[in-house]
Amino acid sequence: MMIERESSDEEEDHENLIAQSERRNRHSESPQRTTFQIDETANTRRFNFSFKKRYFLAIILPVLILILYFTTDIKNLFKTSVTNVNYDASINRMRESELRALYLLRQQQLGLFKIWNHTLLDNSLNAISNKPIANNSNLEKLKSDLLSQISLNNQIQQALLSSHQLGNSLSASDNATDPNLQGYGDLHRCRKVDYRLSDRRTIEWKPMPDKYLFAICVSGQMSNHLICLEKHMFFAALLNRILIIPSSKVDYEFHRVLDIDHIDKCLGRKVVVTFEEFAKGRKGHMHIDKFICYFSQPQPCFMDEECVKKLKSLGVSMNKLEAAWNEDVKNPKPRTIQDIMTKFSSDDDVIAIGDVFFADVEKEWVMQPGGPISHKCKTLVEPTRLILLTAQRFIQTFLGEYFIALHFRRHGFLKFCNAKKPSCFYPVPQAADCINRVVERANSAVIYLSTDAAESETGLLQSLVVVNGKTVPLVGRPARNSAEKWDALLYRHGLEGDRQVEAMLDKTICALSDVFIGSMGSTFTEDILRLRKDWGSASLCDEYLCQGELPNFIADDE
Repeated sequence: MMIERESSDEEEDHENLIAQSERRNRHSESPQRTTFQIDETANTRRFNFSFKKRYFLAIILPVLILILYFTTDIKNLFKTSVTNVNYDASINRMRESELRALYLLRQQQLGLFKIWNHTLLDNSLNAISNKPIANNSNLEKLKSDLLSQISLNNQIQQALLSSHQLGNSLSASDNATDPNLQGYGDLHRCRKVDYRLSDRRTIEWKPMPDKYLFAICVSGQMSNHLICLEKHMFFAALLNRILIIPSSKVDYEFHRVLDIDHIDKCLGRKVVVTFEEFAKGRKGHMHIDKFICYFSQPQPCFMDEECVKKLKSLGVSMNKLEAAWNEDVKNPKPRTIQDIMTKFSSDDDVIAIGDVFFADVEKEWVMQPGGPISHKCKTLVEPTRLILLTAQRFIQTFLGEYFIALHFRRHGFLKFCNAKKPSCFYPVPQAADCINRVVERANSAVIYLSTDAAESETGLLQSLVVVNGKTVPLVGRPARNSAEKWDALLYRHGLEGDRQVEAMLDKTICALSDVFIGSMGSTFTEDILRLRKDWGSASLCDEYLCQGELPNFIADDE
């Protein structure tokens, strides 16, 4: 309404002006004109022209001001020519500095390329001379570090070039595309480690018929028992005996988590039997003919009275325990094959040597990727097919191919780590910083979290795992949901809710990850690393959490 009223008022004024003009024109048509009339007419015309000019300027001036405001840098209008000269000189100096930095970066890049070419040459020489795997692993680590530095160098160059018009043309001729730089184009993730399993040192496992080694493992939890079982396999191979897998009534239900038949298939012969198979073959006569203890302290065979009672409740009888030598679990001595053959060889049908988790026998040989025993598979001790398939389905559902796995042990780990020198228990913020560095290097979008930590710790950890301003999600196994089918195999076979099955499932998912971060001192982590090496999934970026760092705060002892 206001607009209409203003418009009508303007039109009314315009009509008044026209009427006055017409009246003046009629007076000017009279035949006699005095000097006064002539002056009046001229004044009237000047007045009309001046009024119209002011009216026009009143309309056009705001428009001109707006145009000037949006098209002109007002500040530059008030700058002197001297200021412009100084500003241009500053820009030129910045450009010169950038070009100088680019020149130095190019020189550094050429130097890195030379080192890279030397590593390729050294790698070829190692292949010819068959140097130890450890040296090859160190070389691969060096190559990975070099690639990371070359990548960083190139990123800095591109950042500097982005302000120059020649940036694209210069980057097009970058030496990073040199075909001699093998693997440079695959920097989006960490490369796998080739442990050359076919070159490892092995022993044949050819057991004599009806000669058995009774495996007994009592220390620690499942991961300790698995390591104990693997060492028993090595002893059985040395002594040419069939290994008896412990009964679930005295140990874990190994048949639920391990593919026991897989062990026989890998060797092409019968090398292991379950306790139930052994009992059936012996027709109830289950006697350990000779019990030679590997460890004598803190108690013979590292067995307590409860373990002896459990064995007797199964119908297993035994002779008196004998100590092979004076050996303490807290300070085990390095032993050789000759030591084992001398102390534990026997003509008896069934022998036992007790828990050997802490035994230090041919350590480098036993712990090498692929293990010490000759076989045609990647590894002898691995999860059941059901667990492996479930792990694969979980990865396909939630994680995808390129993910980081983190074993973040916390429960009971504080006291354990602080008893070690140095400690291996890190504050959550420090742990998050270490994880962020691995994530940035591996360029992964998600982390699988295997942990026993409380929600208060994992919640804080999640809030701090941020790379380039983006939160990296920590994914754990969710509670069962009938709408999700990734765990259907475990559910159908009655394995859902089994703590040991779930622990082995966690290990399997971690073992299949692109990059793995473990907890130093944890046998759970060590078993994952074993699987990764044997399966060929080990990465150059694999490491212990905050490896090489000390905790930035350590509590006092009790």
